Amino acid sequence: IVVHGLDVDSQTRCRHWHGPLDVIAIRFACCGLWYPCHDCHDAVADHVATVWPRDAFDSHAVLCGVCGHQLTVHEYLASNSTCTRCGVGFNPGCALHYHLYFEK
Repeated sequence: IVVHGLDVDSQTRCRHWHGPLDVIAIRFACCGLWYPCHDCHDAVADHVATVWPRDAFDSHAVLCGVCGHQLTVHEYLASNSTCTRCGVGFNPGCALHYHLYFEK
């Protein structure tokens, strides 16, 4: 999977979010492309980002940067900030930004 953005490393960290737990990428609903964060999408994409609508929460939209597992939106939101395949921890602070990616 190609993850677009600025200074993206092999575990999906980017220029904006590069801590040890910043290991997810989001497939954006508007274009179907993977980005580490909303800021990377804004910097690289040629369109405005849209959020995943509730009726599409069964779509694979979150990528674990450690093992490559693709989580559905439902699975990610219920994951308690942990990959459901490999168990690596995700940044729990991402919950503060859900409104940028997922419909409330």
